[in-house]
Amino acid sequence: MHVQEWLETIPAIAVYILVGVVIGLESLGIPLPGEIVLVSSALLASQHGDINPWVLGACATAGAIIGDSIGYAIGRRGGRPLLAWLGGKFPKHFSEANIGLAERSFQKWGMWAVFFGRFVALLRIFAGPLAGVLHMPYWKFLVANVFGGILWAGGTTAVIYSVGIVAEAWLKRFSWLGLVLAVLIGVASMLIIKNRAKKAAAERSEAAESAPEPVAVAD
Repeated sequence: MHVQEWLETIPAIAVYILVGVVIGLESLGIPLPGEIVLVSSALLASQHGDINPWVLGACATAGAIIGDSIGYAIGRRGGRPLLAWLGGKFPKHFSEANIGLAERSFQKWGMWAVFFGRFVALLRIFAGPLAGVLHMPYWKFLVANVFGGILWAGGTTAVIYSVGIVAEAWLKRFSWLGLVLAVLIGVASMLIIKNRAKKAAAERSEAAESAPEPVAVAD
């Protein structure tokens, strides 16, 4: 059953709770489809008046901020052994390569990595725990966490809800062919982006392999 179809079978209060909990756990560091649940719920809100988009956005924002804060506390207490443990439990997400990529992002961008990490699936899982492991000052983390959570969760809810309202009116006027066209455009865009990402990764790998090794200097 599709996520949105399943959400239609539960009451509005359960949707609010589910969105807050799933996004909170994802922000805490557990790989869950928080973005998929949020998008599906916002789209459902645009089609059914029982779900209030303002309440939905508030629950998503609260889950994001609270989950990230808990993740920060756990990461600060657990340190690098925690990342090693997570790597054993979730090797696909917490591999050494992914951890290294996230850590370089934090070292380069600092608190901005927490803020913009909200919009990147991998960094969204890492942001809280890794900020704690790296002992980022809590006030910096909190500022980036709050503003990032509001912009990502609230913004995603608003955009998807608005698109759903417009799409529903448009589809009523132009029939199901519009839906087919929209799906085809979406799939094509996804494939193009995925292909470009693979090419970029391959180029980075080739550049790293061709880079000259450092020459040892005798004392």
